[in-house]
Amino acid sequence: MRIMAIDYGDARTGVAISDLLCSLTGSTQVIHGRMQEKLIASLVQIARENEVGEIVVGLPRNMDGSEGPRAELCRQFAAKVEEATGLPVKLWDERWTTVEAHRILNDHNYHGKKRKNTVDAVAASLILEGYLAFRGR
Repeated sequence: MRIMAIDYGDARTGVAISDLLCSLTGSTQVIHGRMQEKLIASLVQIARENEVGEIVVGLPRNMDGSEGPRAELCRQFAAKVEEATGLPVKLWDERWTTVEAHRILNDHNYHGKKRKNTVDAVAASLILEGYLAFRGR
C-alpha cells in the first residue's frame, strides 16, 4: 500500500506518492487545471495505478491555528476525493509547506516558470513527509 498526499490548488495541484514501505516520497507530479471534476478523475486514476491505500490532503490553517475560507474548500475537496476513490482521506496541517517549498527550490536555483511548475509537487512532498513521520512515531 502507498499513501498519496495532495496539495490542492485552484490552478495546479501537487501530488506526492510514498514508496511501498510508506517511509519516504517515491514520486511527485503536478496536475494542471481548474476543473475540479477532471482533477478528481485524475486523482482516482493515479490512486488506482499506484495502489494507493490512503490519501492525505493538506489543510491550510492560519498561523494561529484557526481556519479560513480556503480550509473549508479543502475540507469539501477532501470529502469529494474520499467519495470518488473509496479510500480514507486524512487532513494534514500544511502551514509553512509552500514557504518551505519555495525555499528549497530557491536553494537549488529553480526560478520563474521552472519553479511555478514544481512548487506544488514539492509542497505535496512536504505534506507527505510530515504525515509519514507522524505515522512512524
